[in-house]
Amino acid sequence: MRIIVPFPAGGTADLVPRIVAEALRPVWRQPIVIDNRAGAGGNIGTALVANAEPDGYTLLASPPPPIAINQHLYANLPFDPTKLKAVSLLASAPNVVDVSIRSGITSLEELIRRAKAEPGRLNAANQGLGTTSHLTAVLFEHRAGVRFNHVPYSGTAPALNDLVAGHVDVFFDNIAFSFPNHLAGTIRILAICAEERAARLPDIPTVAEAGLSGVNAIAWYAVMAPRDTPDALVARIGADVVAAVQRPEVERRLMEQACKPVGSPPTEAAAFIADETRLWGEVVRRTGLRLGG
Repeated sequence: MRIIVPFPAGGTADLVPRIVAEALRPVWRQPIVIDNRAGAGGNIGTALVANAEPDGYTLLASPPPPIAINQHLYANLPFDPTKLKAVSLLASAPNVVDVSIRSGITSLEELIRRAKAEPGRLNAANQGLGTTSHLTAVLFEHRAGVRFNHVPYSGTAPALNDLVAGHVDVFFDNIAFSFPNHLAGTIRILAICAEERAARLPDIPTVAEAGLSGVNAIAWYAVMAPRDTPDALVARIGADVVAAVQRPEVERRLMEQACKPVGSPPTEAAAFIADETRLWGEVVRRTGLRLGG
């Protein structure tokens, strides 16, 4: 059994499927190899799964980009996104609104007020053009009626480093990475981009609670199979994955990664992903951004 993760080892996208795979090994009674095939925004690894034999032995475990975003973003994809079938959602983690301590901004209201007073003056870091952090910033701009100066980086770490140093003012980051820095006092999380507060940060309001509706942006981690995998096989794999996610030890370990355990059956996962694909498609169209194949 091979689970392809289309991003590098060590990040949340890699750790979440590894945690669940550990619980599945005794159930499936065979080795489960986590195969990291990073590159091209997740497209390389995803293409391997989309074109794999539909026998249940090659699966994809991925966050949103290659499943719900890249089809809108890339002029040419090395795979047909319709050749994937949802198995289950493993977990989710919201994006958060981070600001530099040096910015002096202490609330979402103040961030919006500053951004409106000086359009394009506040520097908004992102993990790279077309990433969820970039698109969340665009969604926020649209809902708040503001404009940032977008500063793309090659990943989360350099963006966070510059936020800590005060070289940029705001960063729409995944909670898993921002959480330790917030606790250490090196950055400030103003709000959670989700419908409910984060369990690890119960005192931090959602964006809606802070006065701005319509900014729900979460990272989620889904298991997908090749499209022609028989429905009965997908249902059986999905049931095993849901049972694994619901184990107390697995839930505890996922929550340690600042993730909310989900575990959803194939039909529910497919409906959720369809909604997310529409959401991010609208945001990408708003940017006018297109990347190469």
